[in-house]
Amino acid sequence: MFLQILILLGGLLLVIGGANYLVDGASSVARKTGISEFVIGLAIVGFGTSLPELVVSVMGAISHNSEIAVGNVIGSNIFNTSLILAFSAMIAPVAISRQNWFRDIPLTILVTFLVAFMGKYGGLSRVDGIILLVLFALYIFYCFRTDAVEPETEAETKVVSPFLSWVMIVGGLACLILGGRLFVHSAETIARMLGVSDKFIAITVLAMGTSLPEFITSIVALVKKRSQLALGNILGSNVFNLLLILGVSATISPTSFARIDIYDYSALLLSIILVWTSVYTGKKNILDRFDASLMLLLFVAYMTKLFITL
Repeated sequence: MFLQILILLGGLLLVIGGANYLVDGASSVARKTGISEFVIGLAIVGFGTSLPELVVSVMGAISHNSEIAVGNVIGSNIFNTSLILAFSAMIAPVAISRQNWFRDIPLTILVTFLVAFMGKYGGLSRVDGIILLVLFALYIFYCFRTDAVEPETEAETKVVSPFLSWVMIVGGLACLILGGRLFVHSAETIARMLGVSDKFIAITVLAMGTSLPEFITSIVALVKKRSQLALGNILGSNVFNLLLILGVSATISPTSFARIDIYDYSALLLSIILVWTSVYTGKKNILDRFDASLMLLLFVAYMTKLFITL
């Protein structure tokens, strides 16, 4: 037990250290290239922190267990928005820029509705998977094409050389993934030693474990006053999950949404809609503690329903 606790703490330290270097490296790249921190967070950080979900979903698709791929993506997106982003906003308010409100959040909502509609009516075929991958490529191109750097309102960025910036990004991602795997494995082992049921482990340890990189990265970004990087990480991870991961999974093996019910769809859609409406509620153009409280209530309600129906 003591060894597993040490591994658990070691994994957590790796994740925190990796997130720290990842945020600094990504911020430096944004400053050097003139690309906004939001798009860097979406394209680089969002992709990197979505790698655990990609591995889990692709392995599920290869073994023809599409429920793993779909459940992992839907669950991760709900965790990302209604828990991770909300918890982050409880620590420090997240600024919502004009570009976020008019482009980024509406596009995330549209992608979420599209995948929910496609999944509800027949699941995802290989053709659907290819369509999602094409939409993903167009989405990334559009975000870079229409990107506009907001006036500097956050903390100063420590700019390092491009090579060192990318070393920090790649090394940070490697620490995030390795630390996350160590954390999840040790937490699962400790839970089994304590006699916790497989059902509880699946819902809590494994589901939250794949979202650990997004969670720690967002917290570190907000502590460093990089709210756009944190928001880009969450929205980017959600879009990557829906378009890239489900696209790849469906292309490998058609996926079924048969086990996804109205409560899953509702939590998925409401969580991102609450981010959009945060522009008008509480403090204007800020995802504040009031908005975060509503999102956390949604998460608690969803988890309660999930435990009751299992």
